[in-house]
Amino acid sequence: MSRMATGFKEQAHQLVDSLPETAGWEELAETVELILDIEAGLADSAAGRVTPHEEVLREFGVQQ
Repeated sequence: MSRMATGFKEQAHQLVDSLPETAGWEELAETVELILDIEAGLADSAAGRVTPHEEVLREFGVQQ
């Protein structure tokens, strides 16, 4: 689904159409939450609000 090429309502229709026929409100809500989390992460990355890989490894005590 190309989120940049369409408006919100079209994106919403595409999302609902992409779900399995057996999907319910919970699956729809989880998918919307996932999309919002990804968009927030991309915005953080674009704004430079990131933690270097090496620092994360250090924080978790992972040796490379």
